[in-house]
Amino acid sequence: MSRISTVLTTVVATTACVCATAPAAAASDPVVSRGVTIPAFYTPPAGLPSGNGVLVRHEPLPLGLSLPGLDGRPLPGTATRLMYTSTASTGERVAVTGAYIEPTARWKGGGPRPLVVVGSGTMGQGDQCAPSLALQHPLTLNGQTVSVAYENLAIYRILATGAAVVVTDYVGLGATDRVHTYVNRVDQGRAMLDAARAARSVPGASVTAASRVGLYGYSQGGGASASAAELHRTYAPEIELAGTYSGAPPADLTEVMKGIDGSALAAALGWSINGFVQAYPDMREVAERHVNATGRAALKDIATTCVGDAVFGYGFTKSTKWTTSGKSVAEVIAGEPRAQAVLDEQRLGTLRPTGPVRLVTGVQDDIVPHAQARRLAVDWCKRGADVTYKAVRLPNLGDKILTNHLAPLLTDQGDAISWLTARLRGEPATSNCRTMPYQP
Repeated sequence: MSRISTVLTTVVATTACVCATAPAAAASDPVVSRGVTIPAFYTPPAGLPSGNGVLVRHEPLPLGLSLPGLDGRPLPGTATRLMYTSTASTGERVAVTGAYIEPTARWKGGGPRPLVVVGSGTMGQGDQCAPSLALQHPLTLNGQTVSVAYENLAIYRILATGAAVVVTDYVGLGATDRVHTYVNRVDQGRAMLDAARAARSVPGASVTAASRVGLYGYSQGGGASASAAELHRTYAPEIELAGTYSGAPPADLTEVMKGIDGSALAAALGWSINGFVQAYPDMREVAERHVNATGRAALKDIATTCVGDAVFGYGFTKSTKWTTSGKSVAEVIAGEPRAQAVLDEQRLGTLRPTGPVRLVTGVQDDIVPHAQARRLAVDWCKRGADVTYKAVRLPNLGDKILTNHLAPLLTDQGDAISWLTARLRGEPATSNCRTMPYQP
């Protein structure tokens, strides 16, 4: 049974309806997404236990890149595939998948081994793109889909510090019962916090309730970690949150839509629509009225793509081709108060994050625009947050082709991990909110 013919038939129908409630595949039927058979592990059970961050199931996860250590333990660590509970923005209890890695490296700081929750950058919307699967298969290339585990470098560097890592697949990425909700602020933030809760229950895990926790994410992950830091105080106050790294966060989706539209990552606009149509009836109704047949077909196809095939298939597409009026999606939403309200609810910066936050954005970033990310830092500073803000100044490496967005991820990664490691050791951060007016 193919992923398209089961789950996505009701996500973006090719008739007059654009809808997004996805029926679960039969437990006996394998889910296939673009030629990749998704392991049965990723199909949630019919019923879920009560509570958030409760471990539903687990199994050993072979790392695609691993070396034998001198003491017989694998480097960089031993991985476990996870499924755990979370609560979606709709109030529904959902199953989320991910992975926990117990590092081989010894923690040299004080206290119990700390934990870093990694929110991956954009991987796509097809279940074959899940970050936990990318740990097992660093490169998926079969003629139908292309997925590259670019976040593994950061994960392995964090493990080298002696901190444990738990990676979330987010809501619906990997888990086969629904469409990935992509940049949904609440879903992402809760998925990260609940991953920290679930990690403590993994057999053999050395992290405890007393372990300091760090949040790490860039791009989609930067938005997720920022949201988790904002939601922490009310959703998971028992977690000992020591610090948050948020790189290139899509804090204002209204502005981010404009950066993505017509870019190499134009498919991300489709991923966003698919996710919001699934969760919000108002957005579904607007999509049904304004998305044309070409747009419906594109949204249905995009829902199974990873970043690689999305760039090849939809790079530089303008959303004016998807609407009945010929207006861009941003223009359509601006003219629909209920749809605009959905995006306004996603805005980061309306809550004060817990603990110190390091926010980094590339000045030349034209995919996740620099100005809206910097505004998040300003908003947090105004709310009394402990913010270390950094603007990465690099030459313009090409408009709309992802290079200006990806370069800061690589150039700042070492500093980001060092900053977060210092927070996990209990060292205080130094906020530079007072100099924000003088920074780019």
